[in-house]
Amino acid sequence: MGRRVAFAGVGLSGLPGSPEATPYALHAQASRAALMEAGLKPSDIDGFASTGLGAIAPLEVAEYMGLRPRWLDSTGVGGATWEVMAAHAVDAIAEGRADVILLAYGSTARTDLRRGLRTANLDWGTRGPQQFEAPFGHTLISKYAMAARRHMHDYGTTLEQLAEVAVSARYNAGLTPFAAFREAIDIADVLDGPMIADPFTKLQCCIRSDGGAAAILVAEDRVKDLGVRPVWVLGAAEAGTHVSMSQWEDFTVSPAALTGPPAFARAGIRPDEIDVCEIYDAFTYMTLISLEDLGFCKKGEGGPFLSGGRIRVGGGLPTNTDGGGLSACHPGMRGLFLIVEAVRQLRGECGDRQTPDAKLACVSGTGGWFCSSGTMILGAD
Repeated sequence: MGRRVAFAGVGLSGLPGSPEATPYALHAQASRAALMEAGLKPSDIDGFASTGLGAIAPLEVAEYMGLRPRWLDSTGVGGATWEVMAAHAVDAIAEGRADVILLAYGSTARTDLRRGLRTANLDWGTRGPQQFEAPFGHTLISKYAMAARRHMHDYGTTLEQLAEVAVSARYNAGLTPFAAFREAIDIADVLDGPMIADPFTKLQCCIRSDGGAAAILVAEDRVKDLGVRPVWVLGAAEAGTHVSMSQWEDFTVSPAALTGPPAFARAGIRPDEIDVCEIYDAFTYMTLISLEDLGFCKKGEGGPFLSGGRIRVGGGLPTNTDGGGLSACHPGMRGLFLIVEAVRQLRGECGDRQTPDAKLACVSGTGGWFCSSGTMILGAD
């Protein structure tokens, strides 16, 4: 059929904090907000996708919300999941397997931590290939730290350049009412903080929060009946590269190098045409290397590219405009929050953090330790 597909509604829940909410409630609250925005009813939903920490099955969530979908997805590839899953939903709608698909996520990651509950997905823990690395203390953060050090060695990237990512994220969060941390910080604050895994200090690592997000994708023939400004999916791509660090060929190249070029090509868009970026930023190095691999600057030039406030709201390439996972929210798998923010930016709904006249957005999620990537190019009429 080849129908075009658009985001018709998005929603958030539980931000900056909602300690009494359950993951199911966060799913439902965000979904209700997205439905109201799109002018749809639960009975209009014929496709549903969900996944998350704690292995909440999408059928359980669907039943909780009174949905009976004829199309389902529960893809789980870490932080890239939502961009990958959204692309699957786009394909399903384009080919007529569904007309209206709801993507929903909810997590009480911060509350669970405080209660001493473990919500980590064991598949990304110590099983399988990880049994050869985990016993030596090679945790998720140490994998990212080692990769960052390699980039510093090969290209001269500095601690100050990495710290700029955190400072810019906090600047953007200061403009975002729902951000968890809004107080301004500077380079010294970042570098003088407690060391977590060299070269990452505390402020270079994502926060842990509760929260929910939802987004609704619809076929183009439904758009005219909804009375909303559609945000079109222009192009998308997904890829996976490794799990074991020994199978990662180059620590300075992320799988975004495999998803950025085809996503842009399918959209017929160049990186220099993008108005706003939403990039997964569990650690500062993720933002830097993703910008390189998506084609916004050459390999090795990510550090200098960040200078002058380029990725702040008002800069040359506003990135993670809500404050990202470093300052706004990070309820585990943040990829759906990237999509929500991109849609709102392209609709001009972001208030003080709004990028003027934004028409094109690049959304890129990364999973594991640069193990998977999903990139989407979105556009507004």
